[in-house]
Order: sequence, then C-alpha cells, then structure tokens
Amino acid sequence: MTTPRMQLVLSENWTMTAGRADLPTVIRWAREAEDAGFDSVMISEHIVLGPDAGAGGVMGNPRDYALPGNQDPHTPWPNSLMLLSAIAAVTNRVRLAASAVIAPLRHPLLLARELGTLDLLSQGRLMVLPNVSWSRDEYAALGVPFSRRGKLLDEHLDIWAKLWGPSPVSHESEYYTFQDVYFEPKAYRPDGPRLCFGGAGMHDAMVRRIVRYGHAFNPLGKVTPEQMQTLKTTMAAAGRDIADLEMIGSTRAVFPDDNSCADLAQALEAIPEQMTQGFTTFCVKPSQFTDDPNGVGAFCREVMRRVESLTA
Repeated sequence: MTTPRMQLVLSENWTMTAGRADLPTVIRWAREAEDAGFDSVMISEHIVLGPDAGAGGVMGNPRDYALPGNQDPHTPWPNSLMLLSAIAAVTNRVRLAASAVIAPLRHPLLLARELGTLDLLSQGRLMVLPNVSWSRDEYAALGVPFSRRGKLLDEHLDIWAKLWGPSPVSHESEYYTFQDVYFEPKAYRPDGPRLCFGGAGMHDAMVRRIVRYGHAFNPLGKVTPEQMQTLKTTMAAAGRDIADLEMIGSTRAVFPDDNSCADLAQALEAIPEQMTQGFTTFCVKPSQFTDDPNGVGAFCREVMRRVESLTA
C-alpha cells in the first residue's frame, strides 16, 4: 500500500494560541509541516460571521471542526489567500490548499486576480476549493443574494476558464458583464490553479462542477459507494477517468470529553479503509490532538511515522 499524502489543516487551531489569531505561529506550523514531509497545508475562510454561525449550538469541544451553525461568531477567520501568500514565501514544496473560498462574495475578476497571483508566487502550488458556503448572515452583510449563490459560483468558474486563456476576454450575463478586458499576468499553469470541489453530500451541481473543472474531490463526511459510482460514471461519460482525480479524505478525531484532545492513533485508523476506496490525501487538524503550539513539528513527524507504519 502506497504511503498517502498528508494535509495539515491550519484553520481553527486557536485552542493552541489561547484564542488569539497568532498568524506568525500559523506560518511557522506550515514550515514545520513541510519539513516533516507533509504534502500540503489547508486554510479555510469566512469574511464575517453573524448570529447564525452558532444557531445550532456552539460545539462542545472547541478543538472540533467548525461546521454550519456550531461555532462562536467571535471565531477568528483571517484572510486565507493573504495567509497562504505568506506561507508560500517561506516554503518551497508544500502545496497550498485554499479551502472553502466563498467565490460568490467577490467579483470573479478580482478573485481570479488574487488566485492567479498566488499561483504565480508559489509556482503552481495553489489548489482552490471554491464553494458557496452556508451562512445567510454572511451573504446579507455583503449584499449578495443567498438564493443565487450556486449560479454565481458557476459564473465564476466559467469566467476563470476564459481568463486563463488569451486576452482580451468578454463576458455577458445577468450577474457579470464586461468587454475586452486584458487579464495579465495569468496563473502559473495554462489552465489555471488546481480546482477542488467538496462539501456535504454529492448533489448534482457538485458532480457537474467536478466533471467540468475538477482536479480533486474533498467530501465532508463519508461518501457512499453509490455516490462514488455516480461520479465515476458521469466522469467517464465526459471522457474523464476518475483515477485522475485526487481524492482527499479525512481523519476521524473522537474526543473523550469537551476538555481533552483526541487520540491520534485512533483517528488515523480511518485511513486504510478510505485508501481502498481510492482516497490518496488525508487531512489532519493538529489542535485536535495537541494543545502545545510549540509541538506541531513533532506532531507532524509523529503523524508521518504512524501513517507510514499503518500503510506499509
């Protein structure tokens, strides 16, 4: 069994920094992950949070993942692309996963400029997971219609594909219209940054976006064999092989109570089964397993040691 690639989740680790958004420390963790042999680091985003962030009740253990409706609205969410740019400047190899980039909250030309620049800066290390997210309050604060978020994302993807090609570029639609714009420089690759899609469930729109634009798939939670078969069949019908799609799985932290870290060995046990389903990259969030901000490098080395042993 091939050793999988590991991705360090750098969002939502504030239990290790006493609730402070200590960004220089996050950058150090990225360097330590690269040194330990991790393949990538991941940062998610929100622009603002509203009361609906905690509408379902704040998570019991603050080390757990932030999900729709389970987080304190005071949770820090620094700009993911700026933070990844800083990480790009101090690393050489590790890939940069901009996860949950809420595309409809920006203009597609502006967001393409930011993504393209980061991709150039990192020499093609950027992977972007554009999505529509879940917070009505966030959309309302930015004056973007929540009900149109899926259509807006589709237009972003269409416009980005045009922008990576020859200039000038024109586009006309209900939402975005521009004529003869010159978009230079472009991204590192001729077809732009690598695009990943994921989230809860596998709805028709997600499958369509994966088939047309996707280089990777990162689901939230388990995917059923039936869903995987649907994706495989749809990709084949479009002339694509699902084997060419990077499959990103997860580790499963189980907390003994609301005040303790989870057991790393137990969390990593989920990896071999997912590998038999075709998953090759796995996410792990350090604050689920340690409270020591100075222990992330050692944690990353321990993860790699255990994963190599588990998949030997």
